[in-house]
Amino acid sequence: MAIVVDLDVELAKRKMSVTELADAVGITIANISVLKNSRAKAVRFTTLDAICRVLGCQPGDILRWVPDDEPAG
Repeated sequence: MAIVVDLDVELAKRKMSVTELADAVGITIANISVLKNSRAKAVRFTTLDAICRVLGCQPGDILRWVPDDEPAG
């Protein structure tokens, strides 16, 4: 996968749980988990905006592009 989701990193930096983020953003825990585990096919800009507002970060702190021939780690 070329797009890597680093939401778990941002949550760890803030010592915030998926449940706390879901409550603050106003979406389900399941939807946050799908995004966090890189299983999402798309993300709405309104959701990305809300996550960035709550975490105080930029979209690039959550999403990054990695060429297919490089490991995502």
